[in-house]
Amino acid sequence: MLYEGSKLTVTVDGGIAVLCFDARDESVNKFDEATMAELGEAGEALAGASNINGLLVTSAKPAFIVGADIMEFGARFQKPEDELRAGMAESVSVFNTIEDLDFPSVTAINGMALGGGLEMCLSTDYRVMGQSAQLGFPETRLGIYPGFGGTVRAPRLIGADNAIEWIADGKNRDANKALAVGMVDAVVADDDLEAAARDLLAKAIEGEFDWQARRAEKTGPLKLNQTEAAMVFETSKGYVMGQTQGHYPAPIEAIQRMAQAAHMGRDEALKVESEGFVKVAKSPEAAALIQLFLNDQLIKKKGKKYAKVAHEVKQAAVLGAGIMGGGIAYQSAYKGVATLMKDIKEDAIDQGLEEAAKHFAKGVERGKLDNREMAEGMSRIRPTLSYAEFDHVDAVIEAVVENPKVKKSVLAETEERVSEQTILASNTSSISIDELATALKRPGNFLGMHFFNPVHRMPLVEVIRGKATSEEAVATVVDFAHKLGKTPIVVNDCPGFLVNRILFPYFFGFQQLIADGADFAKIDKVMEKFGWPMGPAYLSDVVGMDTSQHVEEVLAAGYPDRMKADEKSSLDVMVENNRLGQKTGSGYYKYEKDKKGKPKRASDPQAYELIASVQRDDQDFEADEIIDRMMIPMIIEAARALEEGIAETPNEVDMGLIMGLGFPPFRGGALKYADAQGLATVCDKADRHARLGKLYQPTERMREMAANNETYYRMS
Repeated sequence: MLYEGSKLTVTVDGGIAVLCFDARDESVNKFDEATMAELGEAGEALAGASNINGLLVTSAKPAFIVGADIMEFGARFQKPEDELRAGMAESVSVFNTIEDLDFPSVTAINGMALGGGLEMCLSTDYRVMGQSAQLGFPETRLGIYPGFGGTVRAPRLIGADNAIEWIADGKNRDANKALAVGMVDAVVADDDLEAAARDLLAKAIEGEFDWQARRAEKTGPLKLNQTEAAMVFETSKGYVMGQTQGHYPAPIEAIQRMAQAAHMGRDEALKVESEGFVKVAKSPEAAALIQLFLNDQLIKKKGKKYAKVAHEVKQAAVLGAGIMGGGIAYQSAYKGVATLMKDIKEDAIDQGLEEAAKHFAKGVERGKLDNREMAEGMSRIRPTLSYAEFDHVDAVIEAVVENPKVKKSVLAETEERVSEQTILASNTSSISIDELATALKRPGNFLGMHFFNPVHRMPLVEVIRGKATSEEAVATVVDFAHKLGKTPIVVNDCPGFLVNRILFPYFFGFQQLIADGADFAKIDKVMEKFGWPMGPAYLSDVVGMDTSQHVEEVLAAGYPDRMKADEKSSLDVMVENNRLGQKTGSGYYKYEKDKKGKPKRASDPQAYELIASVQRDDQDFEADEIIDRMMIPMIIEAARALEEGIAETPNEVDMGLIMGLGFPPFRGGALKYADAQGLATVCDKADRHARLGKLYQPTERMREMAANNETYYRMS
């Protein structure tokens, strides 16, 4: 044994050193500080040994190395720039030591080698990959980029254009794609991986492969002249900027650093990489995106706890076909769950089946399914006009019209036809779960399961716990949501639940701006530039004015102190004139179909004429003013919901907004955005707009946090 640590070992046999990553008492290998320290020690031991002819790098885990330990990022990135830069230089030197050994080296890649794991692979001369393995640089999804030599070694190995694509999009690649670009030297069956890697190493030792020439290529400058380099990097930068709208600085910074280092040797290029890495690591976008990853981990951890209590849903049912019911039935069937779809009308059943068939057909078009899989999926949906088979159903999702009387009637009727263990869930977007539960004999089996539209695209499901809802019911629906490929967030019952409740104050800010004379099209442009996928006017048109008005009425009744409008709004005017948005062809904008049959928005003078009737002023607003008036009430309502325990953690509040509304991910959610500004700043801005009403009034807890310089998220 040449080296033994708790994260990795080095053994030597017959002149071959085997460096094996095998983190003790952990399910995966990752590059935490302890692993990096041990790799440094192992590298020194290898460099100092005299009886070694070659190095084989392996992993004893199902995955090679899944990347860096993101749990350490918070504390590490809070360090002063000089300290962070010094730490990066130390880590980079560890990989250089492996790369500079006086003998050839080969990595056997099993499972996944991501981020720092892939950079470890790049430090050796050759790579052999198992057929089922995957490679990738996911760092840009966290607001950073590869910092252990990835932006230096990858372009020299696979070409600048390929390296930019791999690094900028953050996606994983399978073995065939990795081989096609030259990221690996061979792909073999998983069972043959180590034998194949040893064979390649033996041939390199014997001189059949020129490992020194390979290493020189990897450590020298890029083989592009100035003109070629300029074309590759500038074209790529323009494309990525178009894709990200400038909201995600990491991929752009990575491209710029690769361009700057293109004609440098390894050591100089690594310094350029580290400078850029420190810059993006200290950015607010990185802080937000890393927190999102941690939020997701928290929700998954909670999901595992619920899974221990849950009853498996093998047979589901949807009440109410149509577009929403068909969408839910599709998602359930697509994920392998047999699903009854019930309605009282044949035409609604037909519409639901058409909706499901449409999504399956798109899956075939995109190559995600074949025709046999589509047929199997559709066969899992069984349409019915009766309750004949409901006695064997594990969970029923009610998706009938958004009317409390109708829902109560349908739920009570269904309860009589199912077993005492069957869970009933309502897909209501705003009606009180406790109110609906009054119609039931077994309220412990009842809760909300709010899908967002379109069901197949939106990742969030709000699981709404009523006062009588049992833990088993919550656990079963959470587990079922996971089975459907969704992210469930458990919230307590209140008007609008979590997401719609926090969205309304945002729309209130929009209506107040219009009343004060703002141009809705300008507001849309400002908020889209802020990072929202749609501005508030366009979103209203897509959702439907009547739908928005209904939710507004529910929330106004639930929170009359701050959400009840005192005057007619532009939304009311639109509904009065049957301008309900895309569904009627006009709203704030008018709509005509493009070549693909999709509605395309255009300006409509008539909308401005109608809105003028509710405008009390004619002001023009700067972008910062628009953003503050839109976002401050949203932040305050998010804080209220958290303080009231509607959601348990700020993590779940923010994930709900990002996954349910499309809140800009790079801003991290309303509460993370508040942290980034500082609560003192948020409160000051709110006070400047106090005349607009209670939605702009911070809570006492917010003021207390501001005075004490506290944040919603722990700043390590």
